[in-house]
Amino acid sequence: MIPETCPPMKLAVLADIHANYRGLLAVAEDIARWQPDLTIVAGDIVNRGPRPLDCWQFVRARQQADNWLVMRGNHEDYVLSHAWEPRRGLEAEFHRVSQWTYERLRPVIHEIAGLPDRLQLRAPDGSEVRVLHASMRHNRDGIYPENSDAEIRERIAPAPQDGLFLTGHTHRPLIRQVDETLVVNVGSAGVPFDRDPRPGYAQLTWGADGWQARIVRVDYDLPAAQRDFFESGFCEQAGPLTRLMLSEMTFAHSQLYGWVIKYRDSILNGTHTMASAMQEHIQTHPHLYQALPQPS
Repeated sequence: MIPETCPPMKLAVLADIHANYRGLLAVAEDIARWQPDLTIVAGDIVNRGPRPLDCWQFVRARQQADNWLVMRGNHEDYVLSHAWEPRRGLEAEFHRVSQWTYERLRPVIHEIAGLPDRLQLRAPDGSEVRVLHASMRHNRDGIYPENSDAEIRERIAPAPQDGLFLTGHTHRPLIRQVDETLVVNVGSAGVPFDRDPRPGYAQLTWGADGWQARIVRVDYDLPAAQRDFFESGFCEQAGPLTRLMLSEMTFAHSQLYGWVIKYRDSILNGTHTMASAMQEHIQTHPHLYQALPQPS
């Protein structure tokens, strides 16, 4: 944990950029117009998208120039694992996207390795502001809009009393009061999963009644973000799964988690190749692929 004093009245919180540089720029521009006292990046800056180094360098520059607070998420952990756990054979092919990302981030990997996995601040009245990528249980165990209050209690325990719990990971925004804690999932600044492809972030404002939260969505150049998948070499070099990631960004529809559950074992035992598993997935979900751009 990193204890900090938090006197500001306005907080901007973004997460889950996933190497979507165009989305990051649009969100950052809106944040600059709003002029918060503090900006927090709650992990998953990189991986799953075409411009990881650009995204990291932008966030790092804001960290140094504007005192953005930055933490890591599970996708930073995936990329970091390549530094000490090289993959071989089918395992390497399965992790080809994160390997591609690692290779582009190798010169700055020490900076990413130094990121904290949570942040703890204080509101003007001394109450806690806690930031985790997903939940207290694990950085892959997130909070969803359909979760009951009881399920959320388990994920924030021990809850910040009369405080604020900020999270991301699920790419689906949420604002809910659970007992004495305001729980805010800030959504995704790169690849939303609520059928609205516009990037988003959370604005938190402190006032006489405590914290007030709103989710902000911003328009951006989606066709340019799609072109980045091809012009960066991501689709050509990082394997068949990049097409699924392009579809996720385009339609704001989560697919990767279900795909991994369905195909991981059969790929690692040689029953499927990455390409055949991806082709079967496309045939099962044609509406998510028919309108996707193709390489020029």
